[in-house]
Amino acid sequence: MAGTSSPPPPISAVLADVDGTLVTKGKVLTPRAIDAIRRLHEAGVLFAITSGRPPRGMRMLVHPLEMRGPMAAFNGGIIVQPDMTVVDERTVPADAAPAIVETIRAHGLYVWVYRGTEWYVTDPEAPHARREATTVRFQPTVVPGYDRLLDRAVKIVGVSDDHDLVARCEAAVRQRFGTHVSAARSQAYYLDVTHPTANKGVVVERLSHYYGIPLEQIVTVGDQPNDVLMFQRSGTSIAMGNASKEVQEQATYVTASHEDEGFAKAIEQYVLPRTPAFRPGREGSP
Repeated sequence: MAGTSSPPPPISAVLADVDGTLVTKGKVLTPRAIDAIRRLHEAGVLFAITSGRPPRGMRMLVHPLEMRGPMAAFNGGIIVQPDMTVVDERTVPADAAPAIVETIRAHGLYVWVYRGTEWYVTDPEAPHARREATTVRFQPTVVPGYDRLLDRAVKIVGVSDDHDLVARCEAAVRQRFGTHVSAARSQAYYLDVTHPTANKGVVVERLSHYYGIPLEQIVTVGDQPNDVLMFQRSGTSIAMGNASKEVQEQATYVTASHEDEGFAKAIEQYVLPRTPAFRPGREGSP
């Protein structure tokens, strides 16, 4: 009949960012967020997470969320199962890694290197190093230099509290290395440089392929510029209220902030009603 439209497809999977999305500013999983994910499990919806964090930094989420789906660490540089079994690892091209470090330093940013499950720094007092150690729940290894660590680096990070500087460095890395790497800000103060196919957009595609789930049945939730890549690949995308206006404009919906149960509200309002096992009654609460 003219003027009618078909209902949106059911939701089969949710892929969520962690920091700024799934957890609060204090890195806490709220009871309401945990309950929302429990209800996804009950509805038969696959729940997966992706983050710039290393695998060990995501282990804290496994038990409280009863994780069953894959966890894409380093923005997809390493994908692990909940038991930390490595499913896939993609390293920064070794021939480009030294020049990447040089470019980041030339812009005045501190450099960190992640390799496998380890995190290396030359200055443990660099901005955000202590906070990062608290977030991922392990300490970095302090080294005099990175020369011997760049052949199998999974992620190279530039760090600065000058957010405009980080943005300019991102543009410079993209211009210099093009499609040889993936460069995106996981936080306003972090520039993550990874393998060209280690980004959150590719994580969506790999999730779809591995589980046989159509892209239009995948929902993505995030708050940072590097989450836009997964927004663009998924059928439905939800930006957090704490995301920038530019990020919000790229999403299908915008929820509340991570300090106001934004993740749980997104699942309750936009995801659960599109699952076959949906039972109304708890949605829409402030």
